[in-house]
Amino acid sequence: MDTKLEVATLGGGCFWCTEAVFQQVKGVETVISGFSGGTVPGHPTYREVCSGLTGHAEVVQVSFDANVISYEDILVIFMTTHDPTSLNQQGADRGTHYRSVIFYHDDSQKEIAENVIINLKPYYEHPIVTELTAFKAFYEADQSHQDFYRNNPNQGYCNYVITPKLMTLRKLHADKLK
Repeated sequence: MDTKLEVATLGGGCFWCTEAVFQQVKGVETVISGFSGGTVPGHPTYREVCSGLTGHAEVVQVSFDANVISYEDILVIFMTTHDPTSLNQQGADRGTHYRSVIFYHDDSQKEIAENVIINLKPYYEHPIVTELTAFKAFYEADQSHQDFYRNNPNQGYCNYVITPKLMTLRKLHADKLK
């Protein structure tokens, strides 16, 4: 069977959290932390994005084998391991760069994302505010932001914010884990 790699670009708050989640999912080949969705030209720095002035969101770019896991399953995992009802924040992380967003790469991804959002609405008390936006560009974050949880498992942020998300992943999607 030939590997059929597809790409999903997703922002669910801090990219360290989303990266750690998808690194544990079967069929995921790579997860790269970075930025997307901004209005300022050029490759933004982490500091510039965190200022809120560039319009970028912290995102991960997930390359996955569509023969192992579907784009729909990727989105369901994404939508259930962060709070898609929280506008421009996840927990204590606040700002437009922490917004919930799906950057779709083609019309098929857009349609699948619309359906996932509609199907998940009844499971949330508040309206889903996840943006659905056409993908334009991805800018990789510097090396210190890659594999953050793997490299810093005992760091405070990892213990208090990322580990609970991984517990949710294991609880809701155990059949999809490596």
